[in-house]
Formats: sequence, structure tokens, C-alpha cells
Amino acid sequence: MADNNNKQTDLLISGKYLLTQDSNATVIKNGALVIREDSIIETGVSDELLEKYPGAEVIAENHGLIMPGLINTHTHAAMACFRGLADDLPLKKWLQEYIFPVESKLTAEIVYHSTLLSLVEMIRSGTTSFCDMYLFAKEVARATEESGMRGWIGEVLYDFPSPNYGSLVNGFSYVEEMFEKYKGNERISVTVDPHAVYTCSPDLLIKLKHMAEQHNAPLVIHLSENKEEVKGAKEQFGSSPVIHLENLGILDERVIANHCVELSDSEIELISRKGVKVSHCPESNMKLASGIAPVPKMIDAGIAVGLGTDGSASNNDVDMFGEMNTAAKLHKAATLDPTVMSAETTLNMATMGGARVLGAQDSIGSLESGKKADLIVLDLDQPHLTPLYNVPSHLVYAASGSDVVHSIINGKIVMRNQRITTLDEESIIEEMKGLSSTIKAMQKK
Repeated sequence: MADNNNKQTDLLISGKYLLTQDSNATVIKNGALVIREDSIIETGVSDELLEKYPGAEVIAENHGLIMPGLINTHTHAAMACFRGLADDLPLKKWLQEYIFPVESKLTAEIVYHSTLLSLVEMIRSGTTSFCDMYLFAKEVARATEESGMRGWIGEVLYDFPSPNYGSLVNGFSYVEEMFEKYKGNERISVTVDPHAVYTCSPDLLIKLKHMAEQHNAPLVIHLSENKEEVKGAKEQFGSSPVIHLENLGILDERVIANHCVELSDSEIELISRKGVKVSHCPESNMKLASGIAPVPKMIDAGIAVGLGTDGSASNNDVDMFGEMNTAAKLHKAATLDPTVMSAETTLNMATMGGARVLGAQDSIGSLESGKKADLIVLDLDQPHLTPLYNVPSHLVYAASGSDVVHSIINGKIVMRNQRITTLDEESIIEEMKGLSSTIKAMQKK
């Protein structure tokens, strides 16, 4: 039992239901939890906790569902500035003819303001943690610090000059500076991010593997995103992207592989044995016609799989409730089996599954004593959420990001009554409206 030192208690959240997402998927009716500083100290029935902690500040939602904050395991947050700029194109053409050329003209200021916009969208729709790989990562981290969100953030490196750091040697220095700046930071973790096997030489991949080992950091990479990538790797390296990484000695438990659409059964067995984690981005994969990742097979093989939205240029949003809905339905249609990707399985991918992908399962992903206080509250008093028979079913098939009313991250209220407390949402939107003309002009040059 938690000690009853009420003077230190910061906050008590109560609601109609408390979904803990613990190992038993416990749902407490008329449930509550108590937060002290940045952590949860106790969960239970509202009346009992209210009596036990009379000095606590209380947020009571009589029609509320309290649940873990959602974890977005793959984003390019600043790509919110490209939303709708280049749609309905195949991946290679989309990247090489539209995205890379415009990205070459990006500035730190654009990335900072675009990231803020994406963070507002994530907070509003229930995401509390995200894993981001992009350019000008220091600006992504700066925006994240200001927002109160929890982020795993890395600078993308590849074998051609970057609009951020220029030559590759400067890229290594840039990442080292990030590791130094955010060492011990309670909300920001730095990752090592080779873009993909088709943009990184074997030598670069090996060097980045060593950097990740040196800093005990995740290595985040796009992997086997579509048939064309696999074909190109076989032509260039004589093997698929997965086997190419294995031949280089890179595959291990620190690798977070994004997409993994084109995997053979033997490759699924390999990445399971190696402890590789996977971020599944169904909406982006669908929009770019990359294919359907064999996620049910990966889960059956024991691979840690989380959900990601990818960037808003290929999704075109970062709403994890929408991503859950798509993921569950997509795999039923693909397999012609209504039992695959159940609501419980899909919800787990967006909570504890995402935490496992990020190596943070001991601190986030469920609402249990001793874990970080990362949680959201939904208003269930809605026509589309009535009646309620099964909580996971509602969250995956009926709820939307707009149902979130409160968000708490690391014990701090970042959204209360659908008003973000850490950022000036109106000014961020206005700033982005102004920048859009600059970005459109960049595309034309």
C-alpha cells in the first residue's frame, strides 16, 4: 500500500471507469488514481481514495474514462507543415520528387513551429509520448520541452548533405551534442536514426550502430517499407533490407524498425529472435500504397509491435484513435478473419505495446503504482459512445481524439477541459498559416 502522506499528494483523478491496461487489463468502475509529483502512487475506487487523500486536488469526471496516454511510436512531427502538399503518389516518387526537394529548403524556424503544431494535435487527440525522427531535431526537442510531452527524438542521417547540418561529419557532431544536452532528461530521450538502407551506406549504418551502443540508445530506421525497397536492396546488396542489416551485425533489441510491410516468414522469425521492435503505420502504408504489414504474424511470433502515425504528409494526421480504428479493421479485411487484431490487441499496441517498443514498459503504458503519471480522460457522455458494454471496443471502434478532455504527462496537466495549458494553441495555428505560403513557394522553386 502507498503511504498516506497527504501533504505531498498533488492530484486525484476520478471517473466512471479507470482502465489500467495492467497485465490483467483491469477496469475499475467508479475508479480513481492519485498522482504525487510525476508518478502514480495508488489506484482504486474513487470514494475510498477521496477519503484516504482529503488534501488532494481533485479532477472529477462523472462520465469520464481514465486511461493511459497513447504512445505514437513513429512520427515526423514537423511534417505537419507539408500536410496535403503532395498526395496520391507512390513512396519513391513522393520522396524523391516532392518531399526531399522541399525538405532541402527547410529551416530551423519552420521545423520548430511545425513541430509545435503537431504537438498540439497530438495532445488534443490523446497522445502523451511519441518517437520522432526528422531534421533539425534540436528544434523538435525544444518544442517538445515546451509542450510537456514525452519524446524519443533523433536526427535523421543519410549519405547526402542535410539542410540542417550539411556534411555527414557534422551530423555525427550534432547528434552527440543532443546526447550531451538531454542526458538525464526526464521527458526527452535521444535516439540514433539512420534513414533507411537505401539512403545509408553500409559503413554509415555500422557507425550509427556503434553510436547507439555507446549511448545505450534506440536505433530507429525505416525498414522494408514496400516491394520496391526490397527489390532495390536485393539488386544493390544481394539481400533484402532485413538480411542486409543482419549481415552488417545491426539487428538486435535496440532496433526500432518502422513499417516492416514486406517481410517473409523467415524474416519475421529472425527479427523476433533478435528482439527487434516494430512500429506499424497502417494509414501511411495504405495512403502510399506500400502494402499491409503482416502484423498478426509478428504478434504471434512474440515481436513487440506498436502503432505509429508516420508524418502528416503521408497520413494526414497524428490521431492515434484513428490509427487504432484503421489497424484493427485493415487486418480483418486483409486476412478475411474477423478475430484477428481484436480491440484488446489493438489497444495494447497503442499503450503497453508502444511502451515496449520504446523500452519504457516499466515507466509508461499502463496506470499502476510507481509508474509515471501519463494519462488521458475521455468524456463518455456522447451519442457515439452510448451505450457502453466493452471499454476496449469503444476505444478502438467508436472513440475519437476529440473525445479527450484532459491530458496529464509526467504528473503535469497539459490539457484541461480541452484547453492546452502548456502552449498557446491559437498563436501556433496563426504562425503556421503564415508559414504555409513560404512552404508553398519552396515547392515551386
